[in-house]
Amino acid sequence: MAFVATFLDGGLGTLLLVGFLGVALVLGTLPFLIDTRPDPLDKLKQSNRAYAAAAGGAALRSQSGSSKKLEKYSTFLEPQDEEQLTAMRQKMMQAGYRSKEAVMIFHFAQMALGLGLLAAGLGYYMMFKAGPDSETKDMMMYVLGPGCVGYMAPKYWITKRQQERQNQITEGFPDALDMMLVCVEAGQSMDQAIIRVAREIRPSFPALADEFEIVSQQIKAGKDKPTVLNDMAERCGVQDVTSFVTVLVQSQSFGTSIAEALRVYAGEMRDKRVMRAEEKANQLPTKMTLATMMLTVPPLLIILVAPSVVGISALGK
Repeated sequence: MAFVATFLDGGLGTLLLVGFLGVALVLGTLPFLIDTRPDPLDKLKQSNRAYAAAAGGAALRSQSGSSKKLEKYSTFLEPQDEEQLTAMRQKMMQAGYRSKEAVMIFHFAQMALGLGLLAAGLGYYMMFKAGPDSETKDMMMYVLGPGCVGYMAPKYWITKRQQERQNQITEGFPDALDMMLVCVEAGQSMDQAIIRVAREIRPSFPALADEFEIVSQQIKAGKDKPTVLNDMAERCGVQDVTSFVTVLVQSQSFGTSIAEALRVYAGEMRDKRVMRAEEKANQLPTKMTLATMMLTVPPLLIILVAPSVVGISALGK
C-alpha cells in the first residue's frame, strides 16, 4: 500500500490514471457507435437510388436486349466498308431512325423477309403448282418473286419514309423560320427561340420539331453550336436547312445580327414556298391529261362507233 501511495503521489501516477479513464470511456462508447441506426432520410434516398437504377436497368435491357443479340452478327449485318456504313447510317437518320443498331436491324429485316417469303413461295409452289406440266419460269416466279419482294420491301420503306420526312421538313420550315424570327425580335435568345419553335410546331410538323429539340438538347449539353447545326443539316438532308445552317454559322462568325439574317432568309423561304406551289399548279394540267384521256376517249368512241357497228350488223343479217 505504501508503494501505491508513493506511486500516486508522483506525477506519473496521475497521468496513467487519466489515460486509463480515457481508454475506458472510448471502449464504453464503441457499442453505441456500432449499433447506431441509419438516418431514415438516408435510407429513403438509398432506396430511391436503388429503385431508379433497377428501373433504368430494366428499361435499358428491354430496349437493347434484341440489339445485343444482333451485335453478335454485326459482321454480317453491317457493311464492312466505312463509306457505305456512314452513308447507310445517314440515310437511316434522315428516315427518322437514329439508334445505333438501325443499320443492323435494317439488314436483318431484309434477310428475314427475303428468306421468309422465299420459303413461303417455295411451299406454295410445292403444294399447289408443282407437277409434271410445270415450267422453270413458273417456279422462278412463285419462288424467287416473293423472295425479291421481301428483300426489297425494307429498302422501299426506308426510302419512302425518308422522302416523306424531308417533304414534311421542307413544308414546315418557312413557318418555323417566321416563328423563330418573332421570338428573336421579341428579345429571346436563339436557344430559347429554338425550344419555343419546337414546342409550337410539333402538332403540325413533328419531324422538324424533333430536329429542333435535338439541337436544343445538344447545345444544353455543351456541344459547339456550329457543329450541332451542321449535324442537324446532315440529319435532315434538305437543301433549305443546309442553307439556313450556313447563314447562322456565318452570322455567328462575323458577328452580324441574327435577327436580320433570319428576316432575309425567312423572306426567301416564303418566296420559295410560293414558287413550289406555282410549280405544282403548273404541273396539274399535264398530270390530268392522261386521266382525262382515259375517262373521255373510251366513252366518246363508244358513242361514235356503236351506231355504225349496230348498222353494219343489221345490214349483214
